[in-house]
Parts: sequence; structure tokens; C-alpha cells
Amino acid sequence: MFQGSIVALVTPMNPDGSIDIGNFKNLLDFHIKNKTDGVVVLGTTGECPTIDFEEHTFLIKEAVAHIDRKIPVIAGTGANSTKEAIFLTQAAKEVGADACLLVTPYYNKPNQKGLYEHYKAINDSVDIPQILYNVPARTGCDLENDTVISLSKLSNIIGIKDATGELDRINILKDKIQNEFIFISGDDLTFLEYMENGGCGVISVTANIRPDLMHNICNNFLNGNTEKSFSINEQLKSLHEAMFIESNPIPVKWLLNYLGLIQKGIRLPLVELDKKYQDDLIKIVRAIK
Repeated sequence: MFQGSIVALVTPMNPDGSIDIGNFKNLLDFHIKNKTDGVVVLGTTGECPTIDFEEHTFLIKEAVAHIDRKIPVIAGTGANSTKEAIFLTQAAKEVGADACLLVTPYYNKPNQKGLYEHYKAINDSVDIPQILYNVPARTGCDLENDTVISLSKLSNIIGIKDATGELDRINILKDKIQNEFIFISGDDLTFLEYMENGGCGVISVTANIRPDLMHNICNNFLNGNTEKSFSINEQLKSLHEAMFIESNPIPVKWLLNYLGLIQKGIRLPLVELDKKYQDDLIKIVRAIK
């Protein structure tokens, strides 16, 4: 159910920073039309740190209703407070999300025992498929392999989104985890190599811009046509890199606005892409066939 190209969806906003629900739904239609295999609502790319609880539940509910089971909806419900993460995860379940994505607690930097207890508390509190999310470059907190192995034994934890870019991790985990477990890349630059090592897909920033090509890459790979998937991905390498020229989602939201898919709207403390990068971004996207 959770494989292929899963978009880490931006949250469209009006110029004043309020939610643009019209373009939110338009983006969902855009992804369905272009065969995106799943949607993550309110992950990092969706600006989850500046989305309040009411908006959070509202956007997940709207996504579930609008998509109407055409593709899976994964709700970002992680927090650095375990109580808040449980609240958001329960809310996502109640409005019909297919699974939840749970980033490691950021800033307070728990040790591995604390991470295990954090995820176990969510697992024990809410009966919904849960995907671990490890992105230490943003959280300052690394979910180590031994902790992932222990967490994989819990009933609701079904997989991990690995955004470390460290390809040796999946080999270690696949050797140690005996039960069914999903491995999803969270790094556009290395996702195909991750899939070569046994991953089933990617939660992608690039897919916001070219969902058609990201789907084709993953679909070809999963059907055994690895040469074609690498060939298509070669076209996107510059775009993968450009999506992180400033903090995500600054570049992707600027480019979506340039392409006419969303308005200029991003919440402080993030601001619009620096002008010195804008021409380069336009050249990169125009060069892709």
C-alpha cells in the first residue's frame, strides 16, 4: 500500500500566510492526475511546525475526503512532545488517515531509551499504521538502528522513512528485522540507490514539481526496469539538489508559485527564496523534458 513515489506535499497558503484550501485541493488533483502513489500531508515540506492543531486536523480531513481513497494519505503527526504526538495521531485516525508519519522529537534530543518510550507510547495509544521518520540533520536527534529494530516489533509500527542518506543503514536493518517492515527513502538525492538496497519507494520533495517523472522512476524500478528508472532520474538530479538550495520548503514553494500552481505564501520564520537563486531554479525546471 505504501510504496512508489509518495509526495511530501507543500501546504498552499495565501500571501498573508492563511491556508489556501482551494489550491490545496487543486494540488491533490494534480497528483492524482500525474499518478503520484501517495500523499504525505503536514510533513516537513508541509510546514508542520507552524501549523496549529485546528489547521492540522482540518487539512488531514480535507485531504482524506478529497482524495476519497484513490491513493493513500499519510499524516505527519510527529512532535517533540509525546502528548502532542499522541493527540495529533489520534486526530488523524479519527478523520480517516491511512497512516501517520512520526518524526523523531526535535530540539529536546532524547537518548535512545527516550526515543523508544516516545514511540511505544504512541503505538500503545493509537491503533493506526505508524511510520518512523529519521532526519537527524533537521532534528538533531538520530534514531539508531538498534532502536529501530526494537520498535519494529511493536504492533502499529510498520516502517521507517530514512532521510539520513546513509545507505548502509537499510542493509543492517533488513538483516535484523524479521517481520514485514517498510523501508522508504526520505532523500531525493539517494532514493534510487536506497531502493536498490531494498527500499520500496520515496517520500519526495521533487515530486511536488514533477510527480509524473517520480512515479515513472519508481514504477519502472519496482517492475524490474532499473536501467530506465536510472535514466529518467538522471534528468532530475539538478532539481533534486535545487530543492535544498535553501531550507525546504522555501525552494519548492517558490517554484510551485512560478509554475502557477500556488500563491506566494509561506509562514515566518521562513521567507521567500533569495533572488540570487531564482533564475537558476527556472533554468533547471525548464531543462527537464
